[in-house]
Amino acid sequence: MRHFSELNPLAVTVYFFCVTGIAMFSSYPLLMIAALLGGVIFFIVRNGSSHARSHIFFLLLFIILALANPLMSHNGVTVLFVMNDNPVTLEATLYGLNSAAMIVGVLYWFRSFTQIMTSEKLLYITGALSPKLSLVLSMALRYVPLFSKQSKKIKDSQTATGLFSDDNIIDDIRGRMRIFSILITWALENGITTADSMAARGYGVGRRTQLRRFHFRRGDVLLLIVSLTLTGITAVALSLGKLSWNFYPAIEHSSPDILGICGISAYSALVLLPVIIETEVSLKWKYLLSRI
Repeated sequence: MRHFSELNPLAVTVYFFCVTGIAMFSSYPLLMIAALLGGVIFFIVRNGSSHARSHIFFLLLFIILALANPLMSHNGVTVLFVMNDNPVTLEATLYGLNSAAMIVGVLYWFRSFTQIMTSEKLLYITGALSPKLSLVLSMALRYVPLFSKQSKKIKDSQTATGLFSDDNIIDDIRGRMRIFSILITWALENGITTADSMAARGYGVGRRTQLRRFHFRRGDVLLLIVSLTLTGITAVALSLGKLSWNFYPAIEHSSPDILGICGISAYSALVLLPVIIETEVSLKWKYLLSRI
């Protein structure tokens, strides 16, 4: 009984790429609506009523993107009205709404992805692909907090010696340049020390091994199979033109047949998969608590 975020990072990454890949490389409105609603629902399930600012930001972004296209692009044959001698067309308006749903939906999914994929999980994935890439990434992630702490130490020590005492723009720029120079010198010296330490401990002598804290279990394999299967069904429907939709110059779309309906249903199930998993875990947990 594991939450979606506790599943194997590789299976979770494949799932997110499947969801966002279909959304970014298709233009069928029902798929865009499913991607947007699925991303919003999953984000709310994970975070509850918090992150209100994120929802407000995404709502404003959706409105701006939806309005930008019909105001800037005047393609289309169905004119709704004329503003400043520029026609606002139905096709451009619908295209703006469709594009806004796609962009905001993908952003919601990537926001949830960044919450789930910690630095340790990212290193696990990159380590399986390339140990050297994993090493570079781990060192880069390590230097981010170190740079911040060391910069604060340098600024405090320089301020104690009289830096920034003139309290003007020139003095502020000169002081920050001095702090930056000291910080770069420290980083180079620390890099040499790290390289010597790695060489002394035998780095590069033999074949590298990888610490695997994450193992594939039945739930991880099931998530991979279901994700790839549902994505494959949707991709086949898209590639065969069963879910085609053209906005310009006039709206043209194919009426979905059985394969098209299967593609829409498959993608809808795909975007709701994390919510289904979280709901199942919650129901099982409540059931176990009731048995105590």
